[in-house]
Amino acid sequence: MEKAVIRKSSNHINQNEGLIFERSRPGRRGYCLPASDVESMPIESLIDAKQLRDDDLAGLPEVSEVDVVRHFTRISTWNYAVDLGMYPLGSCTMKYNPKLNERVSRFDGFAASHPYTPDEMAQGNLRLLKALEDSLAEITGLAAVSLQPAAGAQGEMTGLMTIRKCLESRGDARKYVIIPDSAHGTNPASAAICGYAVKTIKSGSDGSVDLDNLRQVIDGDVAALMLTNPSTLGMFEEKIEEVCRIVHEAGGLVYMDGANMNALVGVTRPGDMGVDVIHLNLHKTFSTPHGGGGPGAGPIAVTRELEPFLPSPRVVEITDANGETTLRLDYNRPHSVGRVRAFHGNFSVLVRALCYIVSLGPDGLREATETAVLNANYIAHHLKDDYEVAYPGKPMHEVVFNDKRQQAFGVHTLDIAKRLIDYGFHPMTVYFPLIVPGAIMIEPTESEGREELDLFIDAMKSIAREVRENPDLVKHAPHNTRIGRLDEAAAARKPVLRWRPASSAAGQK
Repeated sequence: MEKAVIRKSSNHINQNEGLIFERSRPGRRGYCLPASDVESMPIESLIDAKQLRDDDLAGLPEVSEVDVVRHFTRISTWNYAVDLGMYPLGSCTMKYNPKLNERVSRFDGFAASHPYTPDEMAQGNLRLLKALEDSLAEITGLAAVSLQPAAGAQGEMTGLMTIRKCLESRGDARKYVIIPDSAHGTNPASAAICGYAVKTIKSGSDGSVDLDNLRQVIDGDVAALMLTNPSTLGMFEEKIEEVCRIVHEAGGLVYMDGANMNALVGVTRPGDMGVDVIHLNLHKTFSTPHGGGGPGAGPIAVTRELEPFLPSPRVVEITDANGETTLRLDYNRPHSVGRVRAFHGNFSVLVRALCYIVSLGPDGLREATETAVLNANYIAHHLKDDYEVAYPGKPMHEVVFNDKRQQAFGVHTLDIAKRLIDYGFHPMTVYFPLIVPGAIMIEPTESEGREELDLFIDAMKSIAREVRENPDLVKHAPHNTRIGRLDEAAAARKPVLRWRPASSAAGQK
């Protein structure tokens, strides 16, 4: 591969910036008001003197327009953003999302619609919800969808609530949920919230479910199996149909964690594999900028047997005597698990998701999936000689390496991630999944072109070379940032919550 140009952070752009108060100089102004054209009055004649401050400026900084513009512009450059470069974060799908979807979500009819708007006055919004439900049902191969859950973890909880309600209708809610050791950490938490104890099963040498171990733990007390597919190891569960058959024969149900659906959309459908419930992270797979705590959406898709237990209300079509069809929210759901979210979920996220699905269409969705898988395999191929692949095989949308080769030089995964910052990239996911010691998880997503992937690959190869030739350089990274290597353990245990003037902190590493 031809050597790519390495992007390095600019010390000028990333310079330290003091507080706006530190830029303050008496008499500076960033504005000029016109002369008053009405008679002036003392403020005391309008406001009770007890409500007035003693000082003139209320402690506000006195700065010019250029001070304000440069201050906030410099601060903005401290944030790494998807508009600047790729996020190689595995499992989070931090991908570039089309600006069109953002624009549509801000249409007045969507953004300004009040959740208490009567159904007859919100037909457009209800039609959008119905269209999204139908689209997600088709994509997953399942019968019905609830858009209420506000995030993936809440989707997990809602999915297990529907499973429990269904089993209770059969006369036995059962006691256990089976979860593979490679699962997301929210899986056992969701099971516990729904009143289930957890049985853990091992992953095989190829990262898939150990069928023998599954057969050993499955019994009449197992309510469900929670399975992430593709797994957190980035591998497709090739024995998924056999897994589902084993669980179904024991009377249990199969819940699929759809956090990694980015690798399946348009190619295969969980419902066709035998899955009973799946949650989807719309803010990962279907276009919403992800991170910063939200917003999110984690709708669930279920089989026809589970549909009566979905959260209420549900969007339904009503046909009158004249044959005219309208939509309304149906609250008459006697078997429902009830509400799990105020109103109908995070509506703006749902708008973006439908816009993404409609604008790409079936062929575009499949191409996005295939490109995500291709990009991950491209990175796996070019880095396999420098970093050890945790589970050799055919990675899907993400690939997991480890730091075994680098440990021989005293360098660990965290050191590699910190050094990557010096090359102008956001670090990858580190130390996850937990069953991979020194895990380095990389997910390029479908939004990255070959040029960006080559830059990233070249950076990772350069770091591997530095580990062999000058390991101390990597151990003490990053070097090109405003603040150097931090003691992260001390920062978590003894946080410093008071600010210091920039002049006293400048240059400290």
